Amino acid sequence: MTSIKTVLFDLGNVLIDWNPRYVFHDMFGSQEDLDFFLTHVCSSDWNEEQDAGRPIAEATEKQVALYPEWEAAILAFYGQWTKMLGGPIIRTVDILEELKAQGQVQLLALTNWSAELFPIARKRYSFLQHFEGIIVSGEEGMRKPNPNIYQIAETRYGVQPASTVFIDDSLRNINAAKALGFHVIHFQNPTQLRSALAELGI
Repeated sequence: MTSIKTVLFDLGNVLIDWNPRYVFHDMFGSQEDLDFFLTHVCSSDWNEEQDAGRPIAEATEKQVALYPEWEAAILAFYGQWTKMLGGPIIRTVDILEELKAQGQVQLLALTNWSAELFPIARKRYSFLQHFEGIIVSGEEGMRKPNPNIYQIAETRYGVQPASTVFIDDSLRNINAAKALGFHVIHFQNPTQLRSALAELGI
């Protein structure tokens, strides 16, 4: 019998394909410009501030003021945000649905996602209904790897880290969960995930 009682999933690039390059691959004159934009203008760190609760309009206005020469691309980042969603990662969704059908573990999600944008995902991806609860960083005003957001799973849903496996594609987030006593799987692909779950007896 497995000692795992809860499986705690990340969403982006575990269950849902997300990549800003889907919007910008034809917008720039060179790969160097695109890389600069996504590294220095609308970077991951900047986007994560919205994941932590900063309003999109405020963030966009600030970036346009800092980089007026990039205004069109900055406006497109959230203006065309839905194009960044490449669809479900089908074989991971298959695993989620198998776990749901088995009914042996509690299914939860913990995602870094803007509160303004997450309703789009809820409407688009019916498999999100399989989760007993979804902790959305933008709704909580904090994001992974802040230890406090993992502890919401404990206080709100009765999760015990020692009997929970946390799945995320970000090593930074994985390390934070591991430090709190969670079992962890650093997601690489659905095949690797299935094997890692099997090793835990799931």
